[in-house]
Amino acid sequence: MLVLVAPGQGAQTPGFLTPWLELPGAADRVAAWSDAIGLDLVHYGTQADADAIRDTAVAQPLLVAAGLLSAAALGDIAPGAVAGHSVGEITAAAFAGVLDDISALSLVRKRGLAMADAAAITETGMSALLGGDPEVSVAHLEKLGLTPANINGAGQIVAAGTLEQLAALAEDKPEGVRKVVPLKVAGAFHTRHMAPAVETLAKAAAELAPADPKLTYVSNKDGRTVASGAEVLERLVGQVANPVRWDLCMETFKELGVTALIEVCPGGTLTGLAKRALPGVRTLALKTPEDLDAARALVAEIATPAADAAGA
Repeated sequence: MLVLVAPGQGAQTPGFLTPWLELPGAADRVAAWSDAIGLDLVHYGTQADADAIRDTAVAQPLLVAAGLLSAAALGDIAPGAVAGHSVGEITAAAFAGVLDDISALSLVRKRGLAMADAAAITETGMSALLGGDPEVSVAHLEKLGLTPANINGAGQIVAAGTLEQLAALAEDKPEGVRKVVPLKVAGAFHTRHMAPAVETLAKAAAELAPADPKLTYVSNKDGRTVASGAEVLERLVGQVANPVRWDLCMETFKELGVTALIEVCPGGTLTGLAKRALPGVRTLALKTPEDLDAARALVAEIATPAADAAGA
């Protein structure tokens, strides 16, 4: 069973969209998306520097656009489940047919702006903790006033809070943690610091007409599958100020019988987690169009046994 996943903020790098725009029709498609949401995605995906694409209001639409573009280039596939990490949940909602591409991009544009505004109130950020015992790490973070904003599984927790709190964490790591790595994000996402963005996003979501998912959609909130488009949107809104439970998403992938996982562009982060947390599951990250042939071959290989079984 194939799971298609979309990465979250911090996965972007300067110029990462450039090779994708060389695919037939891709540049026109992204230009049309840019016009629709009032943001030059082509510029930010090809020419902007790391600081420019670190801006929450830019990074989030750019990541969703990259995910949609790379998935379309992969072709007409039918994964057994879809999921996204943080902002990647909006990409996954489009994969599942809950939102069309323009609605997804319009929503993420408003999400990015609202979260950027919330982040501007106090200087905040996020850092990844590598290694250590999750229970020990969470207790230590709470002692420092930090929030375990992403519990990613595979020995990784992301802490979020003020820059002073994160500096204290760097000086005083939880027992067993090998390293504390600052992330390329501009705020303490999925914490109380994002509460001002929730109301704005709720108003934006209320203007949409979501369809029920055509594919199994796995939610960051608790790793559960969600069958209602309205509930998907409700969870997307609330998730802005609540922790991402990617560990529980991966547990659900296991329960669903995952055998392969493909991460759309800019892939790498979620496949890295899957390699450690889902042993035996084949993983592939779409980083450039050069990865498409291998991804299509993996899709065909996963589909063949199912077709054989149906024929029998």
